[in-house]
Parts: sequence; C-alpha cells; structure tokens
Amino acid sequence: MYTNQLNVAILGSGNIGTDLLIKVLRSPYLACTLFTGRNPDSRGLQLARELGVQVSDRSIDAILDNPGCCDIVIDATSAAAHIRHYPLLKALGKFVIDMTPSQLGITCIPAVNLQECLDSNDVNMITCGGQASVPLAYAIARSQQEVSYIEVVSSIASLSAGPATRINLDEYIEATEGALRSYTGCRRAKAILNLNPAIPSIDMQTTLFAVVPEPDMGSLARAVEEMVARIQRYVPGYQLIVPPVIENGRIALMVKVQGLGDFLPSYAGNLDIINCAAIALAEEYARRSLNVRKGG
Repeated sequence: MYTNQLNVAILGSGNIGTDLLIKVLRSPYLACTLFTGRNPDSRGLQLARELGVQVSDRSIDAILDNPGCCDIVIDATSAAAHIRHYPLLKALGKFVIDMTPSQLGITCIPAVNLQECLDSNDVNMITCGGQASVPLAYAIARSQQEVSYIEVVSSIASLSAGPATRINLDEYIEATEGALRSYTGCRRAKAILNLNPAIPSIDMQTTLFAVVPEPDMGSLARAVEEMVARIQRYVPGYQLIVPPVIENGRIALMVKVQGLGDFLPSYAGNLDIINCAAIALAEEYARRSLNVRKGG
C-alpha cells in the first residue's frame, strides 16, 4: 500500500471545512495535519479532536506560526477572509485551494481543466452551483455554434447552507455568472440560488437553460453524456435527471447531486460537489508532487 502523503491544513471549521476533513482523512494521498477555525467549541473542531487531528482556534495564525505544518492549504472560510488570507499564504509558498467565491486565482472545474490548474498557487473552486452547472454549460458551448444566453437555477437544502454560505450569497452569484461567461464565451449569463427550507430536506438540483439559435441536439446529447461521466468519476452522486430537451424555444436540462453523507446527510450534495472537486484537485497535485501514477 502507498503510504507517502502530502500534508493538508484546512482553514475553516464550518460545514464545508468539516466535510473536507473527513474526505481528506479517507484519501491515500493526503493527510490532514491541521484543522483550524475560530470557535473552539464548534462542531467541526470537536469532531476533529475526536478523530485525532491537530486542531486550533487561531484560524490562519496557526498556519503562519507553523508554516511547515502543511504543503496544501484549503481555505473554507469566506470570500472576504480569503482575500486577506491569500497574500499571507502566497508568501509561505503554499498550494492554496480556495473554497470561497472570492474570484481570486484560476478557476478549476476538474472535468474540464484540472491539469492546467496544478501550476497555479491559488486555485478557486467557484461555487457549488458552478461545479454543478459550468461543465454542462461548457459542453453546450463546445457542441453548438452559438450560445446567446445561459441561465442556471440551483436549489439546495436550507440546512446545508452554513453561515459563510449565507454571507457570501452576492459573491456566489457573481462568481457563478463569471465562470459561466468564462467557460462558454457567452456574454449573457444569469445564476440563481434557492435555499429551500422544506422538511425532509431536498437534494441539490440544478437546472440549466440555454438559448441556442440552431441547436444540434444529437451533438449536445453526446457532449452532455460525456461530461456527466467525467464528473461522476469524482462526484459519484452527480446524476442527469432531465437530459437536454427543447422547452419554450430554449435548451433545458437538469441534474441532481446527492452527497456521500460524510458530515451532513446525503441531501447536502452542494457540499459534496465542490468538496469532491477540491479533493480531486488536491489528490492530483499530490500525485504529481509525489511522482505517483494515478491508481498507483
């Protein structure tokens, strides 16, 4: 069994950070050597202690005071906090994975541009809605001659949205729309996020609409099927539930994301899709750094 691993510090002990903790502990290529937040009584820090992980309630200061503790820093705080954190982490030479919609650094969709992200020192994972929708929007743009408008509507369980997610709603919209434009070349893009308070909690669902003057549905169906298969390699709960159809003169399709239930229950697919994407990136970076072939 391969035992060499890269050391990871997770910054932020909320829902995203704690779910990432469990995923990192399961990885053969990654080791969590520090889990740091601000509230010593947070559920995340308590769980990390129980799992035998070194913890701190000093946030980024715990990393700055012990820079040798990690090779990778995953920042799961907030967009405003990451803007403050990044120059400090850059000075330490860390590979930084940004889980916030800060719009700093290169954006990463593992199914689309994983390899080109490995040479950056600040990689942004956009948003949960972005990870669910942007690959499909990219597939539409690649398979069609022209896309004049893209709209994405994501619905997530209210219980899965922690304080940082709620604080970052404006940044979520801006980051998701920016990624849609960047990956498709379409200048008109709109993103909507619904926090659904229903009990029992709903699974994450994302609907994508696209206006294409002369749609080639055969080419689109093949492109979407291929993209869904790529995403499922690192997000097992990603499912195409409505394949591409023409509705009211526009292309429509829908996906559902169910989580692995690592921290929150399986309805929290919004945690899984962005966190699984981050783990895919971190593991690929670790394999390259450790000179390990995939599957080795």
